Amino acid sequence: MRTRITKLSTIAFVLTLMLTASSNLLAQNADRRTNIQIYGSALQYDGELENQKWESSRLEWGGGLSLNRYLNSALDLGLHLTYGSTESKNQPLGSFDAQMGTAMLGLRLKMYGNILKEDAFIGPYLTVAGGGAWAKTDAVRADGTRQMDDKFVTAAARGGAGIRFRFSDGVSAFVESNYLIIGQDKIDGYDTGKNDRFLMHNIGLGFNLGKAPDTDMDGVPDRRDKCPDTPTGVQVDKDGCPIDTDGDGVADYQDECPTEAGVANLNGCPDRDGDGVADRNDECPDEAGTAATRGCPDSDGDGVADKDDKCPDTPAGVQVGADGCATDSDGDGVADNEDACPNTPGPGTANGCPELDAATKKILEEKVRFEFDRARVQEGYKQLLDSIVMVLSKYPDHVLLIKGHADHIGSEEYNQALSERRAQAVKDYLVQRGVQNPDRLVTRGYGESQPLVKVNTRLSKARTESARARNRRVGFEMNTPDMQLNLD
Repeated sequence: MRTRITKLSTIAFVLTLMLTASSNLLAQNADRRTNIQIYGSALQYDGELENQKWESSRLEWGGGLSLNRYLNSALDLGLHLTYGSTESKNQPLGSFDAQMGTAMLGLRLKMYGNILKEDAFIGPYLTVAGGGAWAKTDAVRADGTRQMDDKFVTAAARGGAGIRFRFSDGVSAFVESNYLIIGQDKIDGYDTGKNDRFLMHNIGLGFNLGKAPDTDMDGVPDRRDKCPDTPTGVQVDKDGCPIDTDGDGVADYQDECPTEAGVANLNGCPDRDGDGVADRNDECPDEAGTAATRGCPDSDGDGVADKDDKCPDTPAGVQVGADGCATDSDGDGVADNEDACPNTPGPGTANGCPELDAATKKILEEKVRFEFDRARVQEGYKQLLDSIVMVLSKYPDHVLLIKGHADHIGSEEYNQALSERRAQAVKDYLVQRGVQNPDRLVTRGYGESQPLVKVNTRLSKARTESARARNRRVGFEMNTPDMQLNLD
């Protein structure tokens, strides 16, 4: 029997080692509170015939089953069932061969969970239990008295120490030794003297039953999961938090540069110059720049990096080309920001606007005459105004000043208003004839203050009619859009 049981214990130990090959060390008794243990159990007799304690050659093997329940970090409650055999042959004192089973309730005082961590690989503990024992013995005393198939039930108690070896969330191994006392002295055939005592050695496997709550299903129980809302499928560490390989505070599953420490606002990518452009996208990673220039400096803020800017001192707000220089839409050599006529070529001397030709100047010298106390454009002057429309289309960027005048008859206030109405009447006609961008038509009224002909006010109206007719007029002045016009 001894040989057979020894082989069984060896197989159980080998099985334990195989289970550890793929296990992790993450178990928590507080998460999986029920545990069942299966083990080999060996007895060493101490009685009237002999003392077998600590003699490995005198082990008699059996087996056992324990059901344990986690109470708190220090205590477990257990139900322990064992069955085994024991024997002694000590001539001339006698011999016996017995089988014995025990059923006990006990407490386990754990060193892991208070002194050591609950998930420690090695976990020492103390145990105490009490209950009953059943035995059947065949004994022969020195005087030849035989005790055959003697069966009895008695009280039993034990206390001891052991070590638990934690291999996984659900599997552990243990070894323990207990000092077992029973309430009878009949195992060895002698019922006198002290009760029979035994050393009980147990070695086996423990299995945690059930499943710990794990809301985010990351393999780390909720009770010690520091990141309980980890997205499904994300790899986590022992605390249940997403892995952060480079330790930059950005989890690998959100980190676009998981092997380089970076910053959160760049999705975990590094930014050596701190300009807000990740190094991998930064054409100047050691010089602070702007996102618009791919991380390179732009001294004048025109959107062209200094390294590509041929005009690095362009004033703020000026539109520039790819080379960083101010644009020149009409190609006249005057930059748009200084060109009063950016869409029409002209010399720099005229602020980039074309100079008026002689024919245009001659047309602008003409005047539109008005009837006395009237602001209606007469039919005979419409041809002149049509020519003005053509001039405006020839010089689309120029501004036309329309200047209205009156003669001296009437009050100054009345003549001022009359001159303004005459200028507006001319503008209305030009707009009616299709002048583009009417905003460049500027009207001014000068009343009677700028006569072309001096009039002797002491003479009668009839005698001054001709001179006064010349003063009732609208004249023109055309200049560049910078409004450098004579508004006096």
